[in-house]
Amino acid sequence: MRGATVTGLRCAKCGAEHSVKDARFTCPDCGPDGILDVLYDYDEVAKHISRETLAGSQENSHWRYLPLLPVESMASTPRPRTGWTPLYHLPGHLGLSGLHIKDDSGNPTASLKDRATSVALARARDEGVTAVAAASTGNAGCSLAGFSAAEGLPCYIFVPKTAPRPKVAQLLVYGATVFAVDGSYDDAFDLAMEAIEKFGWYNRCCAVNPYLVEGKKTVAFEICEQLGFRAPDRVFVPVGDGCIMSGTYKGFAEFERLGLIDRVPELIGVQAEGASPVKAAFECGGDVVPCEANTCADSIAVGHPRNWRKAVKGVGASGGRMMTVTDDEIIGAIASLARSTGIFGEPAGVTAYAGLVKAVAEGAVGTDETIAVLMTGSGLKDTESAMRSVGEPVSVGCSIADVERELAARA
Repeated sequence: MRGATVTGLRCAKCGAEHSVKDARFTCPDCGPDGILDVLYDYDEVAKHISRETLAGSQENSHWRYLPLLPVESMASTPRPRTGWTPLYHLPGHLGLSGLHIKDDSGNPTASLKDRATSVALARARDEGVTAVAAASTGNAGCSLAGFSAAEGLPCYIFVPKTAPRPKVAQLLVYGATVFAVDGSYDDAFDLAMEAIEKFGWYNRCCAVNPYLVEGKKTVAFEICEQLGFRAPDRVFVPVGDGCIMSGTYKGFAEFERLGLIDRVPELIGVQAEGASPVKAAFECGGDVVPCEANTCADSIAVGHPRNWRKAVKGVGASGGRMMTVTDDEIIGAIASLARSTGIFGEPAGVTAYAGLVKAVAEGAVGTDETIAVLMTGSGLKDTESAMRSVGEPVSVGCSIADVERELAARA
């Protein structure tokens, strides 16, 4: 089975189309603001992917969608098995009969970012790349570090000094060279771009490399297939830089174009209240205005998003909307999701769920709708935030009398 042939790249800003040779990452005319979209010959793709071919596939990873991915062949794909994560049906939860949680914490490095990294590393292998790098709030870096370790590639990660310690530990365990930048994620991003340009490393940053979104779109493919090739009515998606939303929209749109589903669902982008420039751009219809990000959800703490344009277009084309949730709502969602479903997410991972809880409370969701919520990262990525949501354990001595006394006090 071979991957899709890329026919060109289209700029999300000016609409110009470029060949792969003329535009490796961003639009030559628009510069860094010219985020590109990968183009395929969908008539050719349709010859190799259908409901029947997918039903017969024995590939239990997102590489089952190889005919829709910009990778030469299965021989190019990196070792860690990625994707085909569970879609849990939770009938009755929050009063909804058709609620589904897409739990991507089971990916190799415990986040949805592995979908993007796997495609990036496959492209890097096809190009004969010798070193890779990225800026990250944590998860993207952990993903790249893990996959690079499996491939034997040197890896350089730039994170803000505020990145959660469990994520930094994960980066170091995988053997990455980690630069803790004394500044925000946006400062780390700028420094990473400078270093990548200077040292010639392969750029894994999703806000620059258009092939990363191609990996993220597979989460939408899986939701459709796991629902029996039905699109949900609404999908709640966490938004930071905009890359996950961009990929989610593209996945549904491609399945609709190929006739595998009959429509694109309404996409609801959820941002943290303290870092919501994409929502502001969506609502005003203008360009994004950078802000100072201030939220506990580090993975979406992006004040200067780069991939906002495709995200805004995707939400609008789906008939969806953007919303925000407070840090208190995010922290509360960690415990409420875990205690009601057994799914343990980090702050950014539960942000979309927090958005759903808020939408239900506002009466904005029908009780009989089919809803999908993206849960994008494991709660073990940020145990400090998890402890904020639940408090401390009960302290007792070594006597059963201590246990009895504490139980009586809580009766």
